[in-house]
Amino acid sequence: MKVITLDSPLKIGIKNIPMPERKNDSEVLIKVRALGICGSDIGAYRGVNHTVSYPRIIGHEIGGEVVGIGENSKEIVVGDRVVLEPCMPCYQCYPCSIGRTNCCEKLKVLGAQTDGGMAEYVSHPLSLVHLVPREMEWQEVVMIEPLTIALHANHRARVKKGEHVLIIGAGAIGLLAAQVAMVYGAIPVVVDVEEKRLQLAKEIGIPHTLHPVQGNVIQGLSAITKGRMAEVVIEASGANGAVHGMFDYVSAAGRIALVGWPNGETPLPTAVITKKELDIVGSRSSVNEFPEAIALLQSKQVQVDKIISRVVSFDEIPDAIMNMAGFPDQFVKVVAVL
Repeated sequence: MKVITLDSPLKIGIKNIPMPERKNDSEVLIKVRALGICGSDIGAYRGVNHTVSYPRIIGHEIGGEVVGIGENSKEIVVGDRVVLEPCMPCYQCYPCSIGRTNCCEKLKVLGAQTDGGMAEYVSHPLSLVHLVPREMEWQEVVMIEPLTIALHANHRARVKKGEHVLIIGAGAIGLLAAQVAMVYGAIPVVVDVEEKRLQLAKEIGIPHTLHPVQGNVIQGLSAITKGRMAEVVIEASGANGAVHGMFDYVSAAGRIALVGWPNGETPLPTAVITKKELDIVGSRSSVNEFPEAIALLQSKQVQVDKIISRVVSFDEIPDAIMNMAGFPDQFVKVVAVL
């Protein structure tokens, strides 16, 4: 079978390797039908994703068709469509013991610490496979995993109906997080430096967008919130400057969820944190959010079509990754359908 492999940073290509086999009945053999290219894959290509070791088959946003499975309580059979959870916990450490498997001390993630899903076939633990509706388009299926990250950010921030949720970064995760906030009855405000992405946010129904260069975010947000500022800030850009700015955007007694991964350490204004008595939480990947993500896409409460910038074939993935690394402002989400 063909796989997309990184031999080292900036060295990407297609190789042929033997097909995987199910080790036992706890695994499912899946023919991959759709792949998402994530920012972490671009980081792996550029050599700045320090969780990745080389050589590595990359990719963790995977949808496919079951071709091999044993008897199981999930009632999944050969021919069913499924989506994969890419994070594989140990189930034995302290975070796992309290249900926070996304924080597992020995966590392995497809495409980072172990070979990923940019392949024609994968074998994956049955416990980390979810059935998806047959009528769901493959390019929707591959957006389920990113949607779980957006859901987790809203859950970690405890978003409530009527609150203003400022989302920094109008990438795929930010735009999905804004839509989730609307599903929950909150009022999202999206901030980004790219005007094209703010226009996209408007096209998918986000009520408020702010550009930090063209206008004053503080003044604009104050007008939207009638002086309160945002009860919730979801930082989804990973930009160091954005991390500094969020302390001006959040209300007193507000809440902040950190989703983006800055390249370097960012000093935090602890006096402001204390003065405003802010709740600041990390938001890593997701835990138990796949069923809700599937339901939101199936019911069309979250729209993903306009977020997908380009659909490519398997053989076009290396060129797509190189283009995304070189011209990041031209793409929001690229997926491959096999």
